[in-house]
Amino acid sequence: MQRTAPPFRADQVGSLLRTAPVKAARTRRLAGEIDAAELKAVEDAEIRKLVARQAGIGLRAVTDGEFRRSWWHYDFLSHLDGVELVSVAQGLQFKGVQTKAEGLHVHGRIDFPAGHPMLDHFRFLKEVAAATPGQPVAKMTIPSPTALHYRGGRQAIETSAYPEMAPFFDDLGKAYGKAVRAFGEAGCTYLQLDEVYVAYLCDEAQRDYLRGRGDDPESLLHVYADLVNAACAGRTPGMTLSMHLCRGNFRSTWMAQGGYERVADILFNRMNVDAYFMEYDTERAGGFEPLRFLPKGKQVVLGVMTSKTGELESKDQLKRRIEEAARYTELDRLCLSPQCGFASTEEGNLLAEDQQWAKLARCVEVAREVWG
Repeated sequence: MQRTAPPFRADQVGSLLRTAPVKAARTRRLAGEIDAAELKAVEDAEIRKLVARQAGIGLRAVTDGEFRRSWWHYDFLSHLDGVELVSVAQGLQFKGVQTKAEGLHVHGRIDFPAGHPMLDHFRFLKEVAAATPGQPVAKMTIPSPTALHYRGGRQAIETSAYPEMAPFFDDLGKAYGKAVRAFGEAGCTYLQLDEVYVAYLCDEAQRDYLRGRGDDPESLLHVYADLVNAACAGRTPGMTLSMHLCRGNFRSTWMAQGGYERVADILFNRMNVDAYFMEYDTERAGGFEPLRFLPKGKQVVLGVMTSKTGELESKDQLKRRIEEAARYTELDRLCLSPQCGFASTEEGNLLAEDQQWAKLARCVEVAREVWG
């Protein structure tokens, strides 16, 4: 049976490959050749086309592709009170490739400002979706609160603002509660927390990295669960809160590996989200066995289709993977999507736009055949 509320049987994580006009306009803006209003006009036009195409292939939830962002997380987090985007010594190291050298610095008390720019980004998306045939649901994505802590840790947080870490986590959780409530009050009924770092806690090398800087991975898992729940406390009536988990996505590369087993119970039973978009396109994510922890009333969206390469998965291949997952939880509690966005940063993954759209269309096609 198809679902009438999010997540939908055929769904998507959020980011999409930036179109040529968006890339050109962002380059010109960086060079000072156009102003912010001219860049916004291009983004608005391209997002309108993007939403129409998503709805046209049968997706019930549409996003703005994160077309106004450079990063999946830094653009949102750097507009919190007390946080700034800064240049750093080197970028993040993925397998064989490095990002641009930017990072976050916490210099003051954290809060969510009423004028956060992504509220307007959502309002525009909602307006466009409402004017689109079929009136698809406008889905908004924001980074999980864990993203402000994991990458920089204590070193990225000024001791003048937070001599101790407990008040930092408390303020961060409260700020996220405000953020979730603000999106709900703006009319958002489908909000996603992009959660990379709980999946990173499944990787022994990442756990060693954390221990090396003075963090305990097991304790951090509980701290992160509390942060997610503080965000969820801002949920407004009728809002679906989903969480996306992956192990890194930049220029078709990755950063972490390891199955969900060591975090599954807390992930599914302590974190108060409604649905989980779970990376499952390679052996790096382990098997489906952790799905046995999924409680009634929650959904898992199986990311068994990769967004990292352009090769199109066969319908039989995807159906077999869904059947494998259904051994550990009911088929009715499963949905289908690509394993991640197609462009977690503005650079995008190494596939063509037509290949991206073919994958999303295949997702819709398979979902109809599996769930009716």
